[in-house]
Amino acid sequence: MTETARHQTPVLEDFPYRLTDNVRFGDLDPNQHVNNAVYATYFETGRVTLMKDPRHGLIQDGLAWIMVRLDMHFRAELRWPGGIELGLGVVKLGRTSVTCEQVVFSDGRCVASATAVMVLIDEVTRKPAPLTPYLISQLQPWARRGVSLSPPA
Repeated sequence: MTETARHQTPVLEDFPYRLTDNVRFGDLDPNQHVNNAVYATYFETGRVTLMKDPRHGLIQDGLAWIMVRLDMHFRAELRWPGGIELGLGVVKLGRTSVTCEQVVFSDGRCVASATAVMVLIDEVTRKPAPLTPYLISQLQPWARRGVSLSPPA
């Protein structure tokens, strides 16, 4: 996420991959709001649900995705009970990596946002593997609104 974008309030409609979840009582800390560490789980749910769904074609035999960076921005308190909407949009393709921007919304308000970087690895060698043309094509529908995805030169 650029510095300018980091300070702008995200709009859920800018994120093409969306799903809903619930705030759980166990997500709360002693202050009775969702603990900051739980947001990493919410963001993980969004990424893993997209990446592992066979309908999206983002898993290839012999290759796996690993998380290498997660930068979170906490924007508002989130309390229980309640539902949340998770959004994800791909914003950058690297030679071996994919960068996504993610959001958590509650009652129409963005309560957290994040930038996540995942690297594609060879499952045997555990070393980074180049994004395949097929994976690049399968990632295109998930580009954040206003972002044009192109592989690195």
